Amino acid sequence: MKLDVVHRTHYAYAAPVRESFNEVRLRPVSNEDQTLDSFLLKVLPPVRLQDYRDFYSNYVHHFDIPEPHDTLAIESRLRVTTHPRPGVSDEMRPVSRVHLKSALKADGLYDFVQASHYVDIAPETWRLAVDATQGEDDVWQCALRLMHFVREYVSYQSQSTQVHTHMREVLVHRHGVCQDFAHVMIGLCRTLQIPARYVSGYLATEKASATHAWTEVFVPGIGWVALDPTHDRQTDETYVKIGVGRDYFDVAPVKGTYRGTTEREMEVEVRIERRG
Repeated sequence: MKLDVVHRTHYAYAAPVRESFNEVRLRPVSNEDQTLDSFLLKVLPPVRLQDYRDFYSNYVHHFDIPEPHDTLAIESRLRVTTHPRPGVSDEMRPVSRVHLKSALKADGLYDFVQASHYVDIAPETWRLAVDATQGEDDVWQCALRLMHFVREYVSYQSQSTQVHTHMREVLVHRHGVCQDFAHVMIGLCRTLQIPARYVSGYLATEKASATHAWTEVFVPGIGWVALDPTHDRQTDETYVKIGVGRDYFDVAPVKGTYRGTTEREMEVEVRIERRG
């Protein structure tokens, strides 16, 4: 499936700001599930873009605007070809959780079993995970049970949270958006020492086209497997992966600082078109 994606972010400041330093994570990866055919990033006011790969191998573009400006516009245009994904059978039982210790040492997965900026591994979270898995020992089956649990425990409510909402708040109020579903599932997995990471990207459906977030869990003997707790399913060719991190903080589409007023308006628009 070929997908064309346009992603626009526009900031309007109440007064001119200056010394703006920004990082942009909008370029998708190319892997066995998808091939990036083209990518173009434009910024206004005009800037000199530089790029690098971060600690988790995500593409990062960065720029600075020292002079005063009252607007900032960031637009990415890309074409990506997604490929059919065989997935993992729901009945499969590849490995017991007792093998996770050796996997954590061998595969450098330490970051993905710890608490992070928006993810909690407190005893209360562990209790929820234990109750949800009901004594299951297989890593894959545990991950599936946790995904099903999150979909039932948390209700989807558009605009009910914001990007800085911690998973603790989500567990209290039991509602949120895709980012919150991902954070809750990640926290539950990590309390059981199942490595879990946050994935940012896009989801193209007939009803809507939008940025999306889901999770990947590490299953020894298989590797990273993508699960979407918002929709309670494995991912398919309608998903486009941009990057991964411990949580949203590591892969925010736009992150930056500036000097000046805190009063601003932000508009985000995403348009995805299928090309076959």
